Amino acid sequence: MRFALIGQPNSGKSTLFNQVAGYKAETANFSGTTVTYTESRVRLLGQVIELVDLPGCYALDGVSPAERETLRYLASRPVDVVINVADATHLAQSLELTLALFPLKKPMVLALNLMDEAMRLGLRIDGEGLARELGIPVLPLVASKGRGVKEVFLKAMEVAGQKVQAVAEYATQPLTAEERHRRALELAQRFVHRGPRRVTWRDRLDNVLLHPLWGYGVLLIVLFGFFQAVYGIGRLVEPPLLAFFETITQKALDPLQEGTLLWEVGLGIMQGIAAGLAIVLPYLVPFLFGLGFLEDIGYLPRVAFLMDAFMHRIGLHGKAIVPFILGYGCNVPAVMSTRSLEEPRDRYLAAALATLVPCAARLAVVFGLVAFYLGPLIAFGLYLLNLLAIALTGRLLSLLLPEDTPGLILEMPPYRIPTLKNVLSKSWFRIREFVVEAWPMLIGGSAALASLEYFGFAEVFNNLVRPLSWLMGMPSEVGMPLLFGIFRKELSLVMLGQALGTNDFAAVLTPQQMVVYSTFVMFYVPCLATLAVLKRELGTRAMLTISGITVLLALLTALLVMGIAYGIDVLGLG
Repeated sequence: MRFALIGQPNSGKSTLFNQVAGYKAETANFSGTTVTYTESRVRLLGQVIELVDLPGCYALDGVSPAERETLRYLASRPVDVVINVADATHLAQSLELTLALFPLKKPMVLALNLMDEAMRLGLRIDGEGLARELGIPVLPLVASKGRGVKEVFLKAMEVAGQKVQAVAEYATQPLTAEERHRRALELAQRFVHRGPRRVTWRDRLDNVLLHPLWGYGVLLIVLFGFFQAVYGIGRLVEPPLLAFFETITQKALDPLQEGTLLWEVGLGIMQGIAAGLAIVLPYLVPFLFGLGFLEDIGYLPRVAFLMDAFMHRIGLHGKAIVPFILGYGCNVPAVMSTRSLEEPRDRYLAAALATLVPCAARLAVVFGLVAFYLGPLIAFGLYLLNLLAIALTGRLLSLLLPEDTPGLILEMPPYRIPTLKNVLSKSWFRIREFVVEAWPMLIGGSAALASLEYFGFAEVFNNLVRPLSWLMGMPSEVGMPLLFGIFRKELSLVMLGQALGTNDFAAVLTPQQMVVYSTFVMFYVPCLATLAVLKRELGTRAMLTISGITVLLALLTALLVMGIAYGIDVLGLG
């Protein structure tokens, strides 16, 4: 099925095309000419649609080469439906081209673009009346903000292949430029009414949040503010909770003889309980609450809209932003959500990159180790580094796995005021996974590590990881936490304190080591649950390959950070 986009210059036709096709498009020349058109593929309702963006034309009289080739293309090529993009702020001018399309007798949809601008000018267009007059569907559109895009394409699919229902007057009368101009003016006078300007707060907000420049600035501010809020709450809650559990631990172990197996295991259990409540939850709870708030208010779809161009740069489209957003909560649903991507290559690439997104468990490591001791700015810098690493990795993988990816038709939902009940319910659903599944594993892992250390086996595991820890300039004791971190990422922080003998990491690690360790944890091997999902969704070979990629990337980024930190020390900028 082929859809053709046609419209006058500056009508927003190419904006609509780029909205759904992104950077995955091919430009070709009409045969024997230098006039170009652009083609891409879009998946809609399970079907792949060939979408062609024809050159901007004011008419089809053959005055210019672009008009001649466009007319020849529409007359000779199999086009199932024509989507005529009109500028709603200059409807009379745009309708001249619409009238010129009728004699071609192609199924057609008229998309009135720039409706937000028309509203600002106080223009009210009677789309239903115009549709009855012309005999074709007429729909509103704001292509630059993703509004009405889905509806236009769904209507185009509905009318594709149908017989043209245009009023005979417009389909059979001669097509002279003067006659079209007169009729277009008459239609505009009948169906366009001028009234007072009316701009809603949602439009004003979208003008900023979806702006091609300011939108990204706001996104950075929102992310940084989000980090500051999570850090502020965690910083406020963590110290008193740690002090409280230190007192409780001492009292609980008083009846036991220090140094015995029972004492060591008891200490490990108490450290696991304390770490879950005092180190992980103070950051996990506000993070998941904030994520649910941004999701319910309608901002996350705007993030997907802004990131669509970024996703295309790394070989995917905006639809793949869903696994990325889910990945900030947990990588398991992130990998599972790649099922929504139709192409196997896209599923593989999106799953591989989603495992690099720092989930809430990794967030606990970054906040509990870097933000708490070195400040939220450095922690935020690590997240920006993470985005850069994902982009570069995605770009490299897309070059190794070249394929034309269908574009995205993105529906922009309205803003909503979140209810506290919904946000709390959504947050608890995600926190419950940690409380029910992860926290018992933290406690058991702490007890297991205590037992291994008591019997002297910890050194064996530390030696297995020693080549990596040595390269990163880390103490050998980090080997066990990194290995146990494969089971649950929180263990890489909880057991680090246990392995080093204190939860006061500033006393045993340098700032450089804290940053390097957190960087490595952000990328290396996904947790056991994520590995299981990768195997189920993509197969054992893909799971092992992705795991290898994560270890290599983790080491390279950790070494990069170590080099930067060393350079700062040498220059005396730290």
